[in-house]
Amino acid sequence: MADVTLVRYSYEGEKFEIMVKPDPALDYKMGKKKDLSAVLVSDEIYTDSGKGTRPSSEKLLKAFKTEDQTEIAQIILEKGDLNLTTEQRRKMIEDKKKQIVTFIAKTYVDPKTHLPHPPLRIEQAMKDGRVSIDPQKSVDEQVKDIVEKLRSIIALKSESLKLEILIPAQFASQSYAVLKSVGSLKKEEWQNNGSLKAILEIPAAARPNVIDRLGSITKGSATVEVIQ
Repeated sequence: MADVTLVRYSYEGEKFEIMVKPDPALDYKMGKKKDLSAVLVSDEIYTDSGKGTRPSSEKLLKAFKTEDQTEIAQIILEKGDLNLTTEQRRKMIEDKKKQIVTFIAKTYVDPKTHLPHPPLRIEQAMKDGRVSIDPQKSVDEQVKDIVEKLRSIIALKSESLKLEILIPAQFASQSYAVLKSVGSLKKEEWQNNGSLKAILEIPAAARPNVIDRLGSITKGSATVEVIQ
Protein backbone atom coordinates (compact mmCIF):
# COMPACT_ATOMS: atom_id res chain seq x y z
CA MET A 1 0.00 0.00 0.00
CA ALA A 2 1.23 3.47 -0.82
CA ASP A 3 2.62 5.47 2.09
CA VAL A 4 1.25 8.75 0.75
CA THR A 5 -2.01 9.85 -0.81
CA LEU A 6 -3.74 13.17 -1.40
CA VAL A 7 -6.69 15.12 -0.12
CA ARG A 8 -8.02 17.60 -2.68
CA TYR A 9 -10.20 20.63 -1.98
CA SER A 10 -11.65 23.21 -4.38
CA TYR A 11 -12.82 26.74 -3.61
CA GLU A 12 -14.25 29.01 -6.29
CA GLY A 13 -12.26 27.26 -9.01
CA GLU A 14 -8.99 27.18 -7.06
CA LYS A 15 -7.61 23.75 -6.20
CA PHE A 16 -5.62 22.85 -3.09
CA GLU A 17 -3.91 19.61 -2.07
CA ILE A 18 -2.23 18.15 0.98
CA MET A 19 -0.23 14.92 1.32
CA VAL A 20 -1.44 12.47 3.96
CA LYS A 21 -0.92 8.93 5.22
CA PRO A 22 -3.70 6.77 3.71
CA ASP A 23 -5.00 4.77 6.67
CA PRO A 24 -4.71 7.50 9.34
CA ALA A 25 -6.37 9.94 6.91
CA LEU A 26 -9.27 7.57 6.32
CA ASP A 27 -9.64 7.06 10.08
CA TYR A 28 -9.69 10.85 10.52
CA LYS A 29 -12.37 11.29 7.84
CA MET A 30 -14.47 8.60 9.52
CA GLY A 31 -14.14 10.24 12.93
CA LYS A 32 -11.89 7.55 14.40
CA LYS A 33 -8.77 9.69 14.69
CA LYS A 34 -8.35 13.32 15.80
CA ASP A 35 -4.55 13.64 15.93
CA LEU A 36 -3.73 15.73 12.87
CA SER A 37 0.03 15.21 13.23
CA ALA A 38 -0.44 11.46 12.76
CA VAL A 39 -2.29 12.05 9.49
CA LEU A 40 -0.21 14.65 7.65
CA VAL A 41 2.93 13.77 5.74
CA SER A 42 3.69 17.50 5.95
CA ASP A 43 1.64 20.65 6.46
CA GLU A 44 2.64 22.02 3.05
CA ILE A 45 -0.28 23.24 0.93
CA TYR A 46 -0.08 22.68 -2.83
CA THR A 47 -2.06 23.60 -5.90
CA ASP A 48 -0.39 20.64 -7.65
CA SER A 49 1.68 18.39 -5.41
CA GLY A 50 3.02 16.47 -8.41
CA LYS A 51 4.64 19.62 -9.75
CA GLY A 52 5.38 21.02 -6.31
CA THR A 53 3.46 24.23 -7.03
CA ARG A 54 2.10 26.17 -4.06
CA PRO A 55 -0.67 28.77 -3.81
CA SER A 56 0.00 32.42 -3.14
CA SER A 57 -0.77 33.99 0.22
CA GLU A 58 -3.62 35.87 -1.41
CA LYS A 59 -5.26 32.65 -2.60
CA LEU A 60 -4.89 31.05 0.83
CA LEU A 61 -6.43 34.04 2.57
CA LYS A 62 -9.31 34.16 0.12
CA ALA A 63 -10.14 30.46 0.47
CA PHE A 64 -9.34 29.84 4.15
CA LYS A 65 -9.26 33.26 5.85
CA THR A 66 -5.84 32.34 7.28
CA GLU A 67 -2.28 31.60 6.21
CA ASP A 68 -1.63 29.14 9.03
CA GLN A 69 -0.57 25.93 7.27
CA THR A 70 -1.83 23.60 9.99
CA GLU A 71 -5.25 25.26 10.18
CA ILE A 72 -5.55 25.13 6.40
CA ALA A 73 -4.48 21.48 6.29
CA GLN A 74 -7.18 20.65 8.83
CA ILE A 75 -9.86 22.42 6.76
CA ILE A 76 -8.75 20.61 3.60
CA LEU A 77 -8.72 17.26 5.40
CA GLU A 78 -12.20 17.78 6.84
CA LYS A 79 -13.86 19.25 3.75
CA GLY A 80 -11.80 17.84 0.90
CA ASP A 81 -11.93 14.56 -1.03
CA LEU A 82 -9.57 11.83 0.12
CA ASN A 83 -7.90 9.94 -2.74
CA LEU A 84 -8.50 6.36 -1.58
CA THR A 85 -5.97 3.64 -2.24
CA THR A 86 -7.10 0.61 -4.27
CA GLU A 87 -7.24 -1.56 -1.15
CA GLN A 88 -9.14 1.05 0.84
CA ARG A 89 -11.69 1.48 -1.94
CA ARG A 90 -12.15 -2.29 -2.32
CA LYS A 91 -12.74 -2.80 1.39
CA MET A 92 -15.06 0.21 1.71
CA ILE A 93 -17.13 -0.90 -1.29
CA GLU A 94 -17.45 -4.40 0.18
CA ASP A 95 -18.49 -3.02 3.57
CA LYS A 96 -20.98 -0.62 1.98
CA LYS A 97 -22.43 -3.41 -0.16
CA LYS A 98 -23.08 -5.50 2.96
CA GLN A 99 -24.84 -2.54 4.59
CA ILE A 100 -27.00 -1.97 1.49
CA VAL A 101 -27.91 -5.67 1.18
CA THR A 102 -28.85 -5.76 4.88
CA PHE A 103 -31.00 -2.65 4.50
CA ILE A 104 -32.84 -4.02 1.45
CA ALA A 105 -33.39 -7.39 3.13
CA LYS A 106 -34.90 -5.68 6.17
CA THR A 107 -36.96 -3.13 4.26
CA TYR A 108 -38.28 -4.86 1.14
CA VAL A 109 -40.22 -8.07 0.55
CA ASP A 110 -41.12 -10.32 -2.35
CA PRO A 111 -44.72 -9.23 -3.13
CA LYS A 112 -45.69 -12.83 -4.01
CA THR A 113 -44.62 -14.34 -0.70
CA HIS A 114 -44.55 -11.20 1.47
CA LEU A 115 -41.20 -12.48 2.74
CA PRO A 116 -37.78 -10.80 2.49
CA HIS A 117 -35.43 -11.87 -0.26
CA PRO A 118 -32.39 -13.78 1.08
CA PRO A 119 -29.23 -11.63 1.13
CA LEU A 120 -27.51 -13.93 -1.40
CA ARG A 121 -30.35 -13.36 -3.88
CA ILE A 122 -30.03 -9.59 -3.43
CA GLU A 123 -26.25 -9.76 -3.90
CA GLN A 124 -26.68 -11.79 -7.09
CA ALA A 125 -29.24 -9.30 -8.41
CA MET A 126 -26.81 -6.45 -7.71
CA LYS A 127 -24.14 -8.35 -9.64
CA ASP A 128 -26.50 -9.13 -12.53
CA GLY A 129 -27.64 -5.50 -12.62
CA ARG A 130 -24.04 -4.25 -12.52
CA VAL A 131 -24.91 -2.00 -9.62
CA SER A 132 -22.14 0.43 -8.75
CA ILE A 133 -21.55 1.44 -5.13
CA ASP A 134 -19.99 4.69 -3.96
CA PRO A 135 -17.92 3.87 -0.86
CA GLN A 136 -18.05 7.45 0.44
CA LYS A 137 -21.83 7.91 0.19
CA SER A 138 -24.23 6.73 2.89
CA VAL A 139 -26.66 3.85 2.41
CA ASP A 140 -29.56 6.34 2.46
CA GLU A 141 -28.05 8.33 -0.39
CA GLN A 142 -27.71 5.27 -2.63
CA VAL A 143 -30.37 2.72 -1.79
CA LYS A 144 -33.28 4.36 -3.66
CA ASP A 145 -31.46 4.26 -7.01
CA ILE A 146 -30.12 0.77 -6.35
CA VAL A 147 -33.57 -0.61 -5.57
CA GLU A 148 -34.94 0.87 -8.80
CA LYS A 149 -32.23 -0.98 -10.75
CA LEU A 150 -32.89 -4.22 -8.88
CA ARG A 151 -36.63 -4.13 -9.60
CA SER A 152 -35.95 -5.18 -13.20
CA ILE A 153 -34.33 -8.34 -11.83
CA ILE A 154 -36.20 -9.24 -8.63
CA ALA A 155 -39.59 -8.10 -7.37
CA LEU A 156 -39.31 -5.72 -4.43
CA LYS A 157 -42.06 -4.13 -2.37
CA SER A 158 -41.71 -2.07 0.75
CA GLU A 159 -44.18 -1.46 3.53
CA SER A 160 -44.27 2.31 3.83
CA LEU A 161 -45.48 4.86 6.32
CA LYS A 162 -45.87 8.61 6.40
CA LEU A 163 -44.22 10.89 8.91
CA GLU A 164 -45.25 14.43 9.80
CA ILE A 165 -42.05 16.30 10.57
CA LEU A 166 -41.43 19.78 11.98
CA ILE A 167 -37.89 21.19 11.72
CA PRO A 168 -36.83 24.40 13.52
CA ALA A 169 -35.65 27.22 11.25
CA GLN A 170 -31.93 27.00 12.06
CA PHE A 171 -31.81 23.35 10.98
CA ALA A 172 -34.35 23.44 8.14
CA SER A 173 -31.98 23.77 5.19
CA GLN A 174 -29.65 20.95 6.21
CA SER A 175 -32.54 18.70 7.26
CA TYR A 176 -34.34 19.30 3.96
CA ALA A 177 -31.44 17.73 2.03
CA VAL A 178 -31.63 14.67 4.29
CA LEU A 179 -35.39 14.35 3.84
CA LYS A 180 -35.00 14.42 0.06
CA SER A 181 -32.38 11.66 0.20
CA VAL A 182 -34.13 9.21 2.52
CA GLY A 183 -37.71 9.22 1.30
CA SER A 184 -40.41 10.81 -0.80
CA LEU A 185 -41.56 14.28 0.23
CA LYS A 186 -45.33 14.30 -0.15
CA LYS A 187 -45.79 17.80 1.24
CA GLU A 188 -43.59 20.64 2.39
CA GLU A 189 -44.60 23.90 4.03
CA TRP A 190 -42.06 26.59 4.84
CA GLN A 191 -43.40 28.56 7.78
CA ASN A 192 -43.10 32.33 8.19
CA ASN A 193 -40.48 31.85 10.92
CA GLY A 194 -38.30 29.75 8.60
CA SER A 195 -39.20 26.37 10.09
CA LEU A 196 -40.17 23.47 7.83
CA LYS A 197 -43.24 21.27 8.15
CA ALA A 198 -43.17 18.24 5.89
CA ILE A 199 -44.91 14.97 5.15
CA LEU A 200 -42.34 12.28 4.32
CA GLU A 201 -43.08 8.78 3.03
CA ILE A 202 -40.44 6.18 3.89
CA PRO A 203 -40.06 2.39 4.17
CA ALA A 204 -41.33 1.41 7.60
CA ALA A 205 -38.00 -0.16 8.56
CA ALA A 206 -36.17 3.09 7.80
CA ARG A 207 -37.99 5.03 10.51
CA PRO A 208 -35.36 4.61 13.29
CA ASN A 209 -32.56 5.71 10.97
CA VAL A 210 -34.50 8.77 9.77
CA ILE A 211 -35.29 9.80 13.33
CA ASP A 212 -31.66 9.32 14.39
CA ARG A 213 -30.34 11.41 11.50
CA LEU A 214 -32.80 14.24 12.09
CA GLY A 215 -32.11 14.11 15.81
CA SER A 216 -28.38 14.42 15.18
CA ILE A 217 -28.78 17.39 12.84
CA THR A 218 -31.38 19.24 14.93
CA LYS A 219 -29.90 18.32 18.34
CA GLY A 220 -33.15 16.59 19.20
CA SER A 221 -35.38 19.59 18.46
CA ALA A 222 -37.25 18.08 15.47
CA THR A 223 -40.67 16.52 16.03
CA VAL A 224 -41.60 13.37 14.13
CA GLU A 225 -45.05 11.77 14.22
CA VAL A 226 -46.39 8.78 12.31
CA ILE A 227 -49.60 9.68 10.49
CA GLN A 228 -50.05 6.42 8.58
